[in-house]
Amino acid sequence: MAVADTLQSRARARPRLVTAVVSVVGYALVFGAFGGVLPLPEFSRDVVILLGDAIAVVNSIALLAIIAGVYFIKNNQVQKHRAAMLTAFTLIMVFLALYILKVGGGFEKEIVAEGAVWTAYIVMLAVHILLSAVSVPVVVHAVVLGLTHSPAELRETIHARVGRIAVSAWGLSLFLGLVTYVMLNHIYGWVPR
Repeated sequence: MAVADTLQSRARARPRLVTAVVSVVGYALVFGAFGGVLPLPEFSRDVVILLGDAIAVVNSIALLAIIAGVYFIKNNQVQKHRAAMLTAFTLIMVFLALYILKVGGGFEKEIVAEGAVWTAYIVMLAVHILLSAVSVPVVVHAVVLGLTHSPAELRETIHARVGRIAVSAWGLSLFLGLVTYVMLNHIYGWVPR
């Protein structure tokens, strides 16, 4: 318990540093997977497809947890808000592990669509990716503040402001990711790229 208390007090004293370190580690893992630097196993096409489906399920539950967390904090149910947001954050960590495995799996999909549908898909996918990348430090910072301060102390921090930004960026990113997933896998179909 003493180690956990020491870590919490250090994180509390330097939340921006903790945010930066955790964010850089997350980015490094994703870039390492894309760059082929991480020693990841190659999977069959069926496993990569299954990982994509699992990611959609995890992200759907994460989005529901975020929505619940917003509802709870608006109704002054702080403990339920905290539980919902930590659930969403944990699910995003699960997503990250699944995503890294999927990227390392060695096969990508391309939507079978043209014209306005293809353009809408690409724009939504681009916004989803951009918001995913940009929201990492904001989400991590909100979580670090939430884990290192009591509810009363949080009122004296930027947690609420950062949290609103995090929820907006993170929620929209998850929503657009799910829309593009449905378009790619269940409406228009795909071909291997």
